[in-house]
Amino acid sequence: MDTDLGEYEMLGSIKGMFVTLKSTFKKPVTDQYPNKRRPVEARYMGFPALTWDYEVIEPYCTACMVCIRDCPTQCMTASMKDNVLYKEEKSHRRKIVDKFEINLNRCILCGICVEVCNFDAIVMSHEHEMSVHERNGDRVDLIELLDMGKRFQRDTKWIPPSQLKKRSSVSDKPPIVSPPDKDGI
Repeated sequence: MDTDLGEYEMLGSIKGMFVTLKSTFKKPVTDQYPNKRRPVEARYMGFPALTWDYEVIEPYCTACMVCIRDCPTQCMTASMKDNVLYKEEKSHRRKIVDKFEINLNRCILCGICVEVCNFDAIVMSHEHEMSVHERNGDRVDLIELLDMGKRFQRDTKWIPPSQLKKRSSVSDKPPIVSPPDKDGI
């Protein structure tokens, strides 16, 4: 009876060695972070960023405060100024953002600010690695928000949703057919 128990224990040890041997030849699951970063998915919602209008060379944001009023955590502050380009008739925006700040520690990445923005001025970027050691180092100002937005626009080839709607409405219209001539041609 003792020999049966010894054979059973030895068989279990051999099975365990086979499991170990199989796992040594498998590709590791882990990445060498931060040296090798995995790309984020296109739908990933990172921290909010402000977009840049390359046609007029100014931010899309007019500091209308809609995103600030609707933010559940009140993590944003902004102020506006008169747009010099509007007076020169180079822009259609009367006001543009003067100061904008987001406290990233308070932001819950809900995306409400993006949904309520009427000017396509704020997007959920792919930025997610912004931790710092200082208590107030989590505050992101206008320049940094615009830089984040420009990177997002460049990396994703972002087109404002309002322009996408215009393009689709133009392509959905039936072609214009001229009336036939007298000859019926």
